[in-house]
Amino acid sequence: QVTLVESGGGLVQAGESLTLSCVASGPSFNNNGMGWFRQAPGLDRQFLATISGVSGSTFYANSVKGRFTISRDNAKNTVFLLMNSLQPDDTAVYYCAARSLPYYGTDQTAYDYWGLGTQVTVSS
Repeated sequence: QVTLVESGGGLVQAGESLTLSCVASGPSFNNNGMGWFRQAPGLDRQFLATISGVSGSTFYANSVKGRFTISRDNAKNTVFLLMNSLQPDDTAVYYCAARSLPYYGTDQTAYDYWGLGTQVTVSS
């Protein structure tokens, strides 16, 4: 069983940056592929970025590639999402997710555990 708690959301102005954190409690964080997703009002949940367990390989959605960076600190059971040049379209609830496998994944059905989300609001 893995519990995920996101933090770092808030209200920012367009062009600013924000870093989200997700702390995982579980038996072996190294064995969890991790991902970040977001859901804006009225829209489906959207994949953003993913990172594998040990090697730290990453993959990004085209919509955020070059602006968002996913990273992890296995010693602290934490995964991060650095978001640069935020725009009003980035306003959403951001979710952290964990897989029971150490590989990364882009499909939300590949994830077994989800946090409750953190709200990010970007004003113009």
